[in-house]
Amino acid sequence: MFRIRAVAIDTYPENTAFLPRNDSGYGAEQFQALRKIEICHDGTSILATLAIMDDEHLLQRGEIGLGEQAFRRLGLPEGTEVTIAQAKPPASLEAVRRKIGGDTLTDDEIAAIIRDVARHLYSPMEIAAFLVACAAFMTTDETLALTRAMANVGNRLKWDAPLVVDKHCIGGIPGNRTSMIVVPIVAAHGLIIPKTSSRAITSPSGTSDTMEVLANVDISVERMQEIVARENAVLAWGGRVNLSPADDVLISVERPLRIDTYEQMVASILSKKLAAGSTHLVIDIPVGPSAKVRSHNEAVRLRKLFEYVAGKVGITIDVVLTDGSQPIGRGIGPVLEARDVMAVLRGEPNAPADLRDRAVMLAGRVLDFDPRIEGGQGHARALELLESGAALAAMERLILAQGPQQQSMPLGQLTHEVPAPRDGRVTAIDCHLIARIARLAGAPMEKGAGIDLLCKVGDAVGAGQALYRIHATSQTGLNFACELAGEASGYTVAA
Repeated sequence: MFRIRAVAIDTYPENTAFLPRNDSGYGAEQFQALRKIEICHDGTSILATLAIMDDEHLLQRGEIGLGEQAFRRLGLPEGTEVTIAQAKPPASLEAVRRKIGGDTLTDDEIAAIIRDVARHLYSPMEIAAFLVACAAFMTTDETLALTRAMANVGNRLKWDAPLVVDKHCIGGIPGNRTSMIVVPIVAAHGLIIPKTSSRAITSPSGTSDTMEVLANVDISVERMQEIVARENAVLAWGGRVNLSPADDVLISVERPLRIDTYEQMVASILSKKLAAGSTHLVIDIPVGPSAKVRSHNEAVRLRKLFEYVAGKVGITIDVVLTDGSQPIGRGIGPVLEARDVMAVLRGEPNAPADLRDRAVMLAGRVLDFDPRIEGGQGHARALELLESGAALAAMERLILAQGPQQQSMPLGQLTHEVPAPRDGRVTAIDCHLIARIARLAGAPMEKGAGIDLLCKVGDAVGAGQALYRIHATSQTGLNFACELAGEASGYTVAA
Protein backbone atom coordinates (compact mmCIF):
# COMPACT_ATOMS: atom_id res chain seq x y z
CA MET A 1 0.00 0.00 0.00
CA PHE A 2 1.14 3.53 -0.76
CA ARG A 3 -0.18 6.94 0.29
CA ILE A 4 -0.69 9.33 -2.62
CA ARG A 5 0.97 12.73 -2.65
CA ALA A 6 0.42 15.49 -5.20
CA VAL A 7 3.59 16.51 -7.03
CA ALA A 8 3.52 19.92 -8.75
CA ILE A 9 4.86 18.69 -12.08
CA ASP A 10 2.88 19.19 -15.30
CA THR A 11 3.22 16.05 -17.43
CA TYR A 12 0.39 16.77 -19.91
CA PRO A 13 -1.08 14.76 -21.50
CA GLU A 14 0.32 11.77 -19.64
CA ASN A 15 -0.46 10.45 -16.20
CA THR A 16 2.85 10.12 -14.37
CA ALA A 17 3.55 8.52 -11.00
CA PHE A 18 6.76 8.89 -8.99
CA LEU A 19 8.32 6.30 -6.67
CA PRO A 20 11.59 6.56 -4.75
CA ARG A 21 14.21 4.09 -5.91
CA ASN A 22 15.01 3.14 -2.33
CA ASP A 23 12.59 2.35 0.51
CA SER A 24 9.71 1.49 -1.81
CA GLY A 25 9.83 -2.26 -1.46
CA TYR A 26 10.64 -2.83 -5.13
CA GLY A 27 13.95 -3.84 -6.67
CA ALA A 28 15.50 -2.61 -9.92
CA GLU A 29 14.07 -5.44 -12.04
CA GLN A 30 10.60 -4.92 -10.62
CA PHE A 31 10.83 -1.20 -11.43
CA GLN A 32 11.60 -2.09 -15.05
CA ALA A 33 8.63 -4.45 -15.18
CA LEU A 34 6.38 -1.80 -13.64
CA ARG A 35 7.16 0.84 -16.25
CA LYS A 36 3.42 1.48 -16.59
CA ILE A 37 1.34 0.89 -13.50
CA GLU A 38 -2.29 0.79 -12.46
CA ILE A 39 -3.08 2.78 -9.32
CA CYS A 40 -6.21 1.57 -7.54
CA HIS A 41 -8.40 2.49 -4.59
CA ASP A 42 -11.85 1.08 -3.88
CA GLY A 43 -12.93 0.68 -7.51
CA THR A 44 -11.24 3.88 -8.71
CA SER A 45 -8.13 3.49 -10.84
CA ILE A 46 -5.87 5.18 -13.36
CA LEU A 47 -2.95 4.02 -15.47
CA ALA A 48 0.27 6.00 -15.15
CA THR A 49 3.80 5.99 -16.52
CA LEU A 50 6.23 5.31 -13.69
CA ALA A 51 9.20 7.61 -13.03
CA ILE A 52 11.86 6.73 -10.48
CA MET A 53 13.02 9.41 -8.05
CA ASP A 54 16.54 9.36 -6.63
CA ASP A 55 16.15 12.40 -4.38
CA GLU A 56 15.10 10.85 -1.08
CA HIS A 57 13.81 14.19 0.23
CA LEU A 58 10.99 14.59 -2.32
CA LEU A 59 8.86 11.69 -1.09
CA GLN A 60 8.51 10.04 2.29
CA ARG A 61 8.70 6.32 2.81
CA GLY A 62 5.44 4.69 1.77
CA GLU A 63 4.39 7.56 -0.52
CA ILE A 64 3.72 7.55 -4.25
CA GLY A 65 3.82 10.90 -6.01
CA LEU A 66 1.27 11.81 -8.68
CA GLY A 67 1.88 14.50 -11.30
CA GLU A 68 -0.76 17.19 -11.75
CA GLN A 69 -2.69 15.29 -14.44
CA ALA A 70 -2.65 11.95 -12.62
CA PHE A 71 -3.66 13.50 -9.28
CA ARG A 72 -6.56 15.37 -10.85
CA ARG A 73 -7.79 12.38 -12.84
CA LEU A 74 -7.62 9.98 -9.90
CA GLY A 75 -9.70 12.46 -7.91
CA LEU A 76 -8.69 11.31 -4.43
CA PRO A 77 -7.34 13.41 -1.53
CA GLU A 78 -3.71 13.36 -0.56
CA GLY A 79 -2.87 10.61 1.90
CA THR A 80 -5.37 8.13 0.46
CA GLU A 81 -3.93 4.62 0.49
CA VAL A 82 -3.69 2.97 -2.92
CA THR A 83 -2.32 -0.21 -4.38
CA ILE A 84 -0.24 -0.51 -7.53
CA ALA A 85 0.14 -3.28 -10.06
CA GLN A 86 1.70 -3.70 -13.45
CA ALA A 87 -0.71 -2.32 -16.04
CA LYS A 88 -2.06 -4.62 -18.69
CA PRO A 89 -1.93 -3.20 -22.24
CA PRO A 90 -5.39 -2.19 -23.50
CA ALA A 91 -7.04 -4.84 -25.67
CA SER A 92 -7.61 -2.26 -28.41
CA LEU A 93 -3.87 -2.16 -29.12
CA GLU A 94 -4.33 -5.29 -31.17
CA ALA A 95 -6.45 -3.28 -33.60
CA VAL A 96 -3.68 -0.66 -33.79
CA ARG A 97 -1.23 -3.41 -34.75
CA ARG A 98 -3.62 -4.51 -37.50
CA LYS A 99 -3.88 -0.93 -38.75
CA ILE A 100 -0.08 -0.70 -38.87
CA GLY A 101 -0.22 -3.80 -41.06
CA GLY A 102 -2.53 -1.99 -43.50
CA ASP A 103 -5.91 -3.40 -42.43
CA THR A 104 -9.15 -1.43 -42.52
CA LEU A 105 -10.64 -1.23 -39.02
CA THR A 106 -14.28 -1.69 -38.11
CA ASP A 107 -16.39 0.95 -36.38
CA ASP A 108 -16.22 -1.02 -33.12
CA GLU A 109 -12.43 -1.31 -33.27
CA ILE A 110 -12.00 2.42 -33.82
CA ALA A 111 -14.48 3.17 -31.02
CA ALA A 112 -12.52 0.93 -28.64
CA ILE A 113 -9.24 2.67 -29.50
CA ILE A 114 -10.73 6.12 -28.93
CA ARG A 115 -12.32 5.10 -25.61
CA ASP A 116 -8.96 3.84 -24.38
CA VAL A 117 -7.16 6.97 -25.63
CA ALA A 118 -9.67 9.15 -23.76
CA ARG A 119 -9.10 7.08 -20.60
CA HIS A 120 -5.35 7.76 -20.94
CA LEU A 121 -4.55 4.08 -21.32
CA TYR A 122 -2.27 4.73 -24.29
CA SER A 123 1.27 6.08 -24.07
CA PRO A 124 2.32 8.84 -26.52
CA MET A 125 4.34 6.22 -28.40
CA GLU A 126 1.26 4.02 -28.84
CA ILE A 127 -0.85 7.02 -29.90
CA ALA A 128 1.83 7.99 -32.40
CA ALA A 129 1.76 4.47 -33.85
CA PHE A 130 -2.00 4.75 -34.38
CA LEU A 131 -1.76 8.21 -35.93
CA VAL A 132 1.07 7.29 -38.29
CA ALA A 133 -0.78 4.14 -39.39
CA CYS A 134 -3.93 6.19 -40.09
CA ALA A 135 -1.90 8.82 -41.94
CA ALA A 136 -0.59 6.12 -44.26
CA PHE A 137 -4.04 4.84 -45.20
CA MET A 138 -7.54 5.66 -44.00
CA THR A 139 -10.86 5.13 -45.77
CA THR A 140 -13.73 7.61 -45.69
CA ASP A 141 -15.75 5.14 -43.63
CA GLU A 142 -12.93 4.92 -41.09
CA THR A 143 -12.88 8.72 -40.98
CA LEU A 144 -16.62 8.69 -40.30
CA ALA A 145 -16.17 6.05 -37.56
CA LEU A 146 -13.36 8.10 -36.00
CA THR A 147 -15.56 11.22 -35.99
CA ARG A 148 -18.45 9.42 -34.30
CA ALA A 149 -16.18 7.69 -31.78
CA MET A 150 -14.51 10.95 -30.70
CA ALA A 151 -17.85 12.75 -30.40
CA ASN A 152 -19.28 9.95 -28.24
CA VAL A 153 -16.47 10.17 -25.66
CA GLY A 154 -16.94 13.11 -23.31
CA ASN A 155 -19.78 15.60 -22.98
CA ARG A 156 -22.50 16.14 -25.60
CA LEU A 157 -24.17 19.53 -25.38
CA LYS A 158 -27.86 19.91 -26.18
CA TRP A 159 -29.64 23.16 -26.99
CA ASP A 160 -33.35 23.90 -26.99
CA ALA A 161 -33.39 25.10 -30.59
CA PRO A 162 -33.83 23.45 -34.00
CA LEU A 163 -31.05 25.60 -35.49
CA VAL A 164 -27.66 25.77 -33.74
CA VAL A 165 -25.02 27.35 -35.97
CA ASP A 166 -21.24 27.53 -35.89
CA LYS A 167 -18.29 28.65 -37.98
CA HIS A 168 -14.83 27.10 -38.05
CA CYS A 169 -11.59 27.80 -39.92
CA ILE A 170 -9.13 24.94 -40.44
CA GLY A 171 -6.33 27.34 -39.40
CA GLY A 172 -2.88 28.08 -40.70
CA ILE A 173 -3.41 31.78 -41.49
CA PRO A 174 -2.05 34.22 -38.85
CA GLY A 175 -4.43 36.94 -37.69
CA ASN A 176 -7.52 35.22 -39.13
CA ARG A 177 -9.61 35.99 -36.05
CA THR A 178 -12.96 36.17 -37.85
CA SER A 179 -14.89 34.07 -35.30
CA MET A 180 -14.81 36.91 -32.77
CA ILE A 181 -16.61 39.10 -35.30
CA VAL A 182 -18.89 36.45 -36.78
CA VAL A 183 -20.23 35.33 -33.38
CA PRO A 184 -21.56 38.74 -32.22
CA ILE A 185 -23.01 39.44 -35.68
CA VAL A 186 -24.90 36.13 -35.66
CA ALA A 187 -25.95 36.56 -32.02
CA ALA A 188 -27.27 40.06 -32.76
CA HIS A 189 -29.39 38.56 -35.54
CA GLY A 190 -30.90 36.09 -33.08
CA LEU A 191 -29.40 32.72 -34.04
CA ILE A 192 -27.80 30.50 -31.40
CA ILE A 193 -24.03 30.20 -31.87
CA PRO A 194 -22.30 28.58 -28.86
CA LYS A 195 -18.71 28.90 -30.05
CA THR A 196 -16.18 26.73 -28.26
CA SER A 197 -12.60 26.74 -29.46
CA SER A 198 -9.20 25.44 -28.51
CA ARG A 199 -6.14 27.32 -27.41
CA ALA A 200 -3.30 27.67 -29.88
CA ILE A 201 -1.01 24.67 -30.25
CA THR A 202 1.32 25.69 -33.06
CA SER A 203 -0.14 29.10 -34.01
CA PRO A 204 0.54 32.50 -32.38
CA SER A 205 -3.02 32.65 -31.05
CA GLY A 206 -6.28 30.76 -31.04
CA THR A 207 -9.76 32.21 -30.65
CA SER A 208 -9.73 31.40 -26.92
CA ASP A 209 -6.30 33.02 -26.45
CA THR A 210 -7.48 36.23 -28.12
CA MET A 211 -10.90 36.32 -26.45
CA GLU A 212 -9.17 35.86 -23.09
CA VAL A 213 -7.62 39.31 -23.54
CA LEU A 214 -11.16 40.69 -23.28
CA ALA A 215 -13.07 38.22 -21.11
CA ASN A 216 -13.04 35.00 -19.13
CA VAL A 217 -13.12 31.95 -21.41
CA ASP A 218 -12.81 29.22 -18.76
CA ILE A 219 -16.55 28.62 -18.39
CA SER A 220 -18.42 25.58 -17.07
CA VAL A 221 -21.13 23.83 -19.08
CA GLU A 222 -23.82 25.16 -16.76
CA ARG A 223 -22.57 28.73 -17.00
CA MET A 224 -22.24 28.42 -20.76
CA GLN A 225 -25.86 27.33 -21.06
CA GLU A 226 -26.98 30.31 -18.96
CA ILE A 227 -25.03 32.75 -21.14
CA VAL A 228 -26.31 31.26 -24.40
CA ALA A 229 -29.90 31.37 -23.11
CA ARG A 230 -29.52 35.12 -22.52
CA GLU A 231 -27.10 36.24 -25.23
CA ASN A 232 -27.56 33.59 -27.99
CA ALA A 233 -23.81 33.01 -27.97
CA VAL A 234 -20.65 32.25 -26.08
CA LEU A 235 -16.94 32.45 -26.95
CA ALA A 236 -15.41 29.90 -24.61
CA TRP A 237 -12.47 27.54 -24.25
CA GLY A 238 -13.58 24.03 -25.26
CA GLY A 239 -11.17 22.28 -22.91
CA ARG A 240 -13.24 23.19 -19.86
CA VAL A 241 -16.42 21.57 -21.17
CA ASN A 242 -14.76 18.26 -22.11
CA LEU A 243 -15.95 18.03 -25.72
CA SER A 244 -14.29 15.20 -27.67
CA PRO A 245 -11.47 14.86 -25.09
CA ALA A 246 -9.78 12.08 -27.09
CA ASP A 247 -9.15 14.65 -29.82
CA ASP A 248 -7.15 16.82 -27.43
CA VAL A 249 -4.97 13.82 -26.53
CA LEU A 250 -4.44 12.93 -30.20
CA ILE A 251 -3.58 16.54 -31.07
CA SER A 252 -0.93 16.68 -28.33
CA VAL A 253 0.92 13.91 -30.18
CA GLU A 254 0.06 15.00 -33.73
CA ARG A 255 1.55 18.47 -33.46
CA PRO A 256 5.14 17.55 -32.50
CA LEU A 257 5.11 14.97 -35.30
CA ARG A 258 3.51 17.48 -37.72
CA ILE A 259 0.83 14.95 -38.62
CA ASP A 260 -2.17 16.81 -39.98
CA THR A 261 -3.86 14.63 -42.59
CA TYR A 262 -7.19 15.66 -44.05
CA GLU A 263 -8.88 12.60 -42.54
CA GLN A 264 -7.71 13.40 -39.03
CA MET A 265 -8.51 17.09 -39.51
CA VAL A 266 -12.08 16.35 -40.58
CA ALA A 267 -12.63 13.90 -37.70
CA SER A 268 -11.17 16.38 -35.20
CA ILE A 269 -13.27 19.35 -36.29
CA LEU A 270 -16.56 17.58 -36.89
CA SER A 271 -16.38 15.52 -33.69
CA LYS A 272 -16.05 18.75 -31.69
CA LYS A 273 -18.97 20.36 -33.53
CA LEU A 274 -21.13 17.26 -33.14
CA ALA A 275 -20.37 17.13 -29.41
CA ALA A 276 -21.10 20.87 -29.13
CA GLY A 277 -24.61 20.30 -30.49
CA SER A 278 -24.13 22.18 -33.77
CA THR A 279 -26.71 21.50 -36.49
CA HIS A 280 -25.39 23.90 -39.18
CA LEU A 281 -21.75 24.73 -39.82
CA VAL A 282 -19.70 27.00 -42.09
CA ILE A 283 -16.15 25.74 -42.72
CA ASP A 284 -13.49 28.19 -43.89
CA ILE A 285 -10.66 26.55 -45.91
CA PRO A 286 -7.94 29.10 -46.73
CA VAL A 287 -5.95 28.13 -49.83
CA GLY A 288 -2.49 29.51 -50.44
CA PRO A 289 1.20 28.70 -51.00
CA SER A 290 2.04 28.70 -47.28
CA ALA A 291 -1.40 27.68 -45.93
CA LYS A 292 -2.40 24.21 -44.77
CA VAL A 293 -4.14 23.65 -48.12
CA ARG A 294 -1.94 24.79 -51.01
CA SER A 295 -3.92 24.08 -54.17
CA HIS A 296 -7.48 24.28 -55.42
CA ASN A 297 -7.54 20.54 -56.16
CA GLU A 298 -6.51 19.74 -52.57
CA ALA A 299 -9.17 22.11 -51.28
CA VAL A 300 -11.87 20.41 -53.34
CA ARG A 301 -10.83 16.99 -52.02
CA LEU A 302 -10.96 18.26 -48.43
CA ARG A 303 -14.32 19.96 -49.05
CA LYS A 304 -15.82 16.72 -50.34
CA LEU A 305 -14.56 14.80 -47.31
CA PHE A 306 -16.09 17.38 -44.97
CA GLU A 307 -19.38 17.19 -46.86
CA TYR A 308 -19.46 13.38 -46.80
CA VAL A 309 -18.78 13.00 -43.08
CA ALA A 310 -20.95 15.95 -42.05
CA GLY A 311 -23.86 14.54 -44.05
CA LYS A 312 -23.52 11.17 -42.34
CA VAL A 313 -23.45 12.62 -38.80
CA GLY A 314 -26.37 14.98 -39.46
CA ILE A 315 -24.65 18.37 -39.70
CA THR A 316 -25.66 20.72 -42.51
CA ILE A 317 -22.42 22.16 -43.85
CA ASP A 318 -21.31 25.00 -46.12
CA VAL A 319 -17.62 24.83 -47.05
CA VAL A 320 -16.06 28.12 -48.22
CA LEU A 321 -12.68 28.29 -49.99
CA THR A 322 -10.95 31.56 -49.12
CA ASP A 323 -7.72 33.39 -49.94
CA GLY A 324 -4.89 32.04 -47.81
CA SER A 325 -2.03 33.80 -49.57
CA GLN A 326 -1.13 36.09 -46.67
CA PRO A 327 -2.00 36.87 -43.03
CA ILE A 328 -5.37 38.48 -42.30
CA GLY A 329 -5.56 41.78 -40.46
CA ARG A 330 -2.46 43.39 -39.01
CA GLY A 331 -2.10 41.91 -35.54
CA ILE A 332 -0.60 38.48 -34.88
CA GLY A 333 -0.73 37.45 -31.22
CA PRO A 334 -3.54 37.73 -28.63
CA VAL A 335 -3.39 41.44 -27.69
CA LEU A 336 -2.78 42.61 -31.26
CA GLU A 337 -5.55 40.39 -32.66
CA ALA A 338 -8.00 41.58 -29.99
CA ARG A 339 -7.13 45.14 -31.03
CA ASP A 340 -8.01 44.36 -34.66
CA VAL A 341 -11.26 42.58 -33.75
CA MET A 342 -12.52 45.46 -31.62
CA ALA A 343 -11.48 47.99 -34.27
CA VAL A 344 -13.68 46.17 -36.79
CA LEU A 345 -16.62 45.90 -34.39
CA ARG A 346 -16.33 49.59 -33.47
CA GLY A 347 -16.15 50.64 -37.09
CA GLU A 348 -12.87 52.48 -36.60
CA PRO A 349 -11.55 54.03 -39.83
CA ASN A 350 -8.18 52.26 -39.51
CA ALA A 351 -9.72 48.81 -38.88
CA PRO A 352 -8.18 46.15 -41.17
CA ALA A 353 -10.46 45.91 -44.21
CA ASP A 354 -9.49 42.33 -45.08
CA LEU A 355 -10.47 41.05 -41.61
CA ARG A 356 -13.72 43.02 -41.77
CA ASP A 357 -14.64 41.83 -45.26
CA ARG A 358 -13.89 38.17 -44.57
CA ALA A 359 -15.78 38.17 -41.28
CA VAL A 360 -18.84 39.78 -42.86
CA MET A 361 -18.74 37.28 -45.74
CA LEU A 362 -18.54 34.30 -43.37
CA ALA A 363 -21.20 35.72 -41.06
CA GLY A 364 -23.43 36.14 -44.11
CA ARG A 365 -22.95 32.47 -45.01
CA VAL A 366 -23.97 31.52 -41.46
CA LEU A 367 -27.04 33.79 -41.57
CA ASP A 368 -28.06 32.20 -44.87
CA PHE A 369 -28.91 29.09 -42.84
CA ASP A 370 -31.80 31.07 -41.31
CA PRO A 371 -34.98 30.14 -43.24
CA ARG A 372 -36.37 33.60 -42.47
CA ILE A 373 -33.73 35.23 -44.66
CA GLU A 374 -34.23 35.29 -48.40
CA GLY A 375 -31.63 33.37 -50.36
CA GLY A 376 -28.32 35.22 -50.65
CA GLN A 377 -29.35 38.07 -48.33
CA GLY A 378 -27.22 36.90 -45.42
CA HIS A 379 -24.29 39.10 -46.41
CA ALA A 380 -26.39 42.25 -46.51
CA ARG A 381 -27.88 41.42 -43.12
CA ALA A 382 -24.42 40.77 -41.62
CA LEU A 383 -23.14 44.09 -42.93
CA GLU A 384 -26.19 45.89 -41.54
CA LEU A 385 -25.65 44.39 -38.07
CA LEU A 386 -21.98 45.38 -38.09
CA GLU A 387 -22.46 48.94 -39.39
CA SER A 388 -25.42 49.68 -37.08
CA GLY A 389 -23.41 48.83 -33.95
CA ALA A 390 -25.65 45.88 -33.08
CA ALA A 391 -22.72 43.46 -33.34
CA LEU A 392 -20.55 45.64 -31.08
CA ALA A 393 -23.36 45.78 -28.52
CA ALA A 394 -23.70 41.99 -28.68
CA MET A 395 -19.96 41.57 -28.08
CA GLU A 396 -20.03 43.99 -25.15
CA ARG A 397 -22.91 42.05 -23.57
CA LEU A 398 -21.02 38.80 -24.15
CA ILE A 399 -17.88 40.14 -22.48
CA LEU A 400 -19.95 41.28 -19.51
CA ALA A 401 -21.76 37.93 -19.28
CA GLN A 402 -18.55 35.87 -19.43
CA GLY A 403 -16.77 38.24 -17.06
CA PRO A 404 -14.47 41.05 -18.24
CA GLN A 405 -10.76 40.28 -18.07
CA GLN A 406 -9.44 41.69 -14.79
CA GLN A 407 -5.76 41.09 -15.45
CA SER A 408 -3.81 43.76 -17.30
CA MET A 409 -2.45 42.45 -20.59
CA PRO A 410 -0.40 45.25 -22.17
CA LEU A 411 1.24 45.08 -25.57
CA GLY A 412 4.87 43.97 -25.33
CA GLN A 413 7.08 47.03 -24.98
CA LEU A 414 10.25 45.40 -26.31
CA THR A 415 10.17 45.90 -30.07
CA HIS A 416 12.18 45.41 -33.23
CA GLU A 417 11.26 46.52 -36.74
CA VAL A 418 12.18 44.27 -39.68
CA PRO A 419 13.23 46.38 -42.69
CA ALA A 420 12.62 45.90 -46.41
CA PRO A 421 15.82 44.74 -48.13
CA ARG A 422 15.28 46.93 -51.22
CA ASP A 423 12.94 49.31 -52.99
CA GLY A 424 10.05 47.46 -54.58
CA ARG A 425 6.70 45.88 -53.91
CA VAL A 426 5.65 43.16 -51.44
CA THR A 427 4.77 40.16 -53.60
CA ALA A 428 4.38 37.43 -50.97
CA ILE A 429 4.21 36.81 -47.21
CA ASP A 430 5.00 33.37 -45.80
CA CYS A 431 2.22 32.63 -43.29
CA HIS A 432 4.05 29.73 -41.70
CA LEU A 433 7.27 31.66 -41.15
CA ILE A 434 5.53 34.77 -39.80
CA ALA A 435 3.65 32.54 -37.33
CA ARG A 436 6.92 30.95 -36.18
CA ILE A 437 8.51 34.36 -35.58
CA ALA A 438 5.49 35.50 -33.55
CA ARG A 439 5.64 32.34 -31.43
CA LEU A 440 9.35 32.79 -30.79
CA ALA A 441 8.55 36.29 -29.57
CA GLY A 442 6.36 34.65 -26.91
CA ALA A 443 2.84 34.43 -28.37
CA PRO A 444 0.41 33.08 -27.29
CA MET A 445 1.70 32.34 -23.77
CA GLU A 446 2.74 35.97 -23.45
CA LYS A 447 -0.45 37.72 -24.50
CA GLY A 448 1.32 40.97 -25.43
CA ALA A 449 3.87 39.30 -27.71
CA GLY A 450 3.46 39.01 -31.46
CA ILE A 451 3.83 40.86 -34.74
CA ASP A 452 2.23 44.06 -36.01
CA LEU A 453 2.17 43.94 -39.81
CA LEU A 454 2.94 47.33 -41.31
CA CYS A 455 2.85 46.19 -44.98
CA LYS A 456 0.75 43.68 -46.88
CA VAL A 457 1.00 42.04 -50.31
CA GLY A 458 0.86 44.68 -53.06
CA ASP A 459 2.26 47.52 -50.95
CA ALA A 460 5.14 49.56 -52.36
CA VAL A 461 8.09 49.83 -49.96
CA GLY A 462 11.45 51.58 -49.83
CA ALA A 463 14.73 50.04 -48.76
CA GLY A 464 14.93 50.08 -44.96
CA GLN A 465 11.22 50.74 -44.52
CA ALA A 466 9.69 48.66 -41.70
CA LEU A 467 7.75 45.64 -43.00
CA TYR A 468 6.54 44.63 -39.54
CA ARG A 469 7.22 45.24 -35.87
CA ILE A 470 7.97 42.41 -33.45
CA HIS A 471 6.60 42.87 -29.91
CA ALA A 472 7.90 40.88 -26.94
CA THR A 473 7.62 41.00 -23.17
CA SER A 474 11.04 39.46 -22.55
CA GLN A 475 14.45 40.14 -24.05
CA THR A 476 14.93 36.42 -24.62
CA GLY A 477 11.74 36.19 -26.68
CA LEU A 478 12.70 39.24 -28.69
CA ASN A 479 16.17 37.83 -29.36
CA PHE A 480 14.78 34.49 -30.56
CA ALA A 481 12.28 36.19 -32.87
CA CYS A 482 14.86 38.61 -34.25
CA GLU A 483 17.31 35.81 -34.94
CA LEU A 484 14.80 33.93 -37.10
CA ALA A 485 13.55 37.13 -38.77
CA GLY A 486 17.17 37.98 -39.59
CA GLU A 487 17.61 34.64 -41.35
CA ALA A 488 14.33 34.93 -43.28
CA SER A 489 11.85 37.75 -42.79
CA GLY A 490 8.90 35.92 -44.34
CA TYR A 491 8.43 38.76 -46.88
CA THR A 492 9.28 38.70 -50.55
CA VAL A 493 10.01 42.15 -51.97
CA ALA A 494 10.44 42.34 -55.73
CA ALA A 495 12.24 45.29 -57.31
